[in-house]
Amino acid sequence: MNRVLILGAGIAGHTAALHAKRILGRNSQVTVVSPNSKYNWIPSNIWVGVGKMNSKQVTFDLAPIYKKKNIAFHQALAVSIHPEGNGENSNPYVEIKYTSKEKSGESAKLEFDYLINATGPKLNFAATPGLGPDGHTVSVCTYGHAMDAAEALMSVIKKLENGIKQTLVVGVGHGTCTCEGAAFEYAFNVDHELRRAGVRELAELIYITNEYELGDFGVGGMIFSQQGFQTSSKMWTESLFRERNVKAILGSHVEKIEPGVIHYELVDGTKDVLKYDFAMLLPPFRGVDLAAFNRSGENISDKIFAPSGFMKVDADYSGKPYEEWLASDWPKTYQNPTYSNIYAVGIAFAPPHQISKPRKSPNGTLIAPSPPRTGMPSGIMGKLAVRSIAQRIKNGDHAQLPTASMADMGAACIASAGNGLLHGSAASMTMYPVVPDYQKYPNTGRSINDTFGEIGLAGHWIKLLLHYMFIYKAKAKPFWYLIPE
Repeated sequence: MNRVLILGAGIAGHTAALHAKRILGRNSQVTVVSPNSKYNWIPSNIWVGVGKMNSKQVTFDLAPIYKKKNIAFHQALAVSIHPEGNGENSNPYVEIKYTSKEKSGESAKLEFDYLINATGPKLNFAATPGLGPDGHTVSVCTYGHAMDAAEALMSVIKKLENGIKQTLVVGVGHGTCTCEGAAFEYAFNVDHELRRAGVRELAELIYITNEYELGDFGVGGMIFSQQGFQTSSKMWTESLFRERNVKAILGSHVEKIEPGVIHYELVDGTKDVLKYDFAMLLPPFRGVDLAAFNRSGENISDKIFAPSGFMKVDADYSGKPYEEWLASDWPKTYQNPTYSNIYAVGIAFAPPHQISKPRKSPNGTLIAPSPPRTGMPSGIMGKLAVRSIAQRIKNGDHAQLPTASMADMGAACIASAGNGLLHGSAASMTMYPVVPDYQKYPNTGRSINDTFGEIGLAGHWIKLLLHYMFIYKAKAKPFWYLIPE
């Protein structure tokens, strides 16, 4: 019996779990560890954050799904990885601490033959003093955060309805944040709701971001071909900002947040403050608090994890300068280089470098969007790890493994710009590949034929359809596996 242990039940981990049981069959024991009892379709949290969806529409209980699929489930937090076992037993294992009410605080050891790390990120609100729900801003990173954000937004709208002007700030709360696309979505959904309430003219809406240019989205921007002409995501996005009267502060690092005041530094070194009445700022990500030990009990976390806390995989971590970055730097199999039976997928793997060009202010402050690894790529990686394990089970440790580098992977993103069957809109974007390859595509880094953007009502319908499709898939309904990652 092959034991496959999966840490995390987000897009990457849950996808891996369902495919593992389907592909590996009865001769494999599949176990999932997650500190959360519920699955959250995170892309729709932005709609929860403006009051257009509730928590039940974006979440469901994991335990019944796993029971139906004969997948063992532990509601627990992974504490440490022991890839060589310990002095008493050479079997690799993970130590966990339960978070469920029934077993809260209890610990256990789960042995494995293959491990998939899909733990996702630690929401590092502490990187910016005053950031987050425990500080002075709201968030949409979890469905709980999003519900609080919606409540705060409704309070602002009531003030606007009473004729009180309000300043709303949406964006990222640190110079190294990722998920600029989610901040973009939330900003324009807020704009849409303000217009729907008839109070937009009394509200100032400001977008603050670490992107050097609008339309960067942490992927270095895109070049589109439209009606025989080439245009950039920068021009395309700038047009939308002008049309909706959303102001942008670019190339920024938020230093600290006080009640009603955001302190920030720009990439040119200047510093300023921004007064606000409502602020939704996303935090930077770190790897979760997970340590690693060898058989003798020596801490080997620095061999397994990058300084960011994300797990090392088959990538080039040599730290070469931006001018020397290559598409081939990015991982292909997501195997840990020290322990080949361990994989890291989704946000849990350590990227070799940014995709966007990193910049430093004259003060030495790094202002560089971190590379996105969510959505489609996460699901693809989760399935890939399972396929790799299947190959190793069948053909041994030296089996030829399938690959799915982000430098060979396309992605589609539907960025909501307002919820409504008749009046909603969304920015529909595709790119191929995710990581630019300037050797293969010298002028643009990506295929012009496979990279495009369009905004309109049809995009909203597609976004809404994808919401229901992926909830259906995540619930393992009949023929769920026919829906692509």
